[in-house]
Amino acid sequence: MRWPILILLLLVIVLQYPLWFGKGGWFRVWEADRDLAEQKAVNQKLEQRNASLEAEIRDLKTGNEAIEERARYELGLTKPDEVFVQVPQKR
Repeated sequence: MRWPILILLLLVIVLQYPLWFGKGGWFRVWEADRDLAEQKAVNQKLEQRNASLEAEIRDLKTGNEAIEERARYELGLTKPDEVFVQVPQKR
């Protein structure tokens, strides 16, 4: 009576192995889900960056204010009869 139970138990273990550890098993599915969640977070950050760059490009193409602002802050340009004053920030 003991041998058939052991054989059946061994058969169940052999059949369960591919489900848990084989190619496409649960552990690989969990790992793929984790990798997918990480990639979605990276993609979301990149989408936000792309949206801000796209808005900046649109602003530079359509208006002079963005160009003027960049010229003031990056190049230190001023209008005629205007004095440029820069206040250092505390670190």
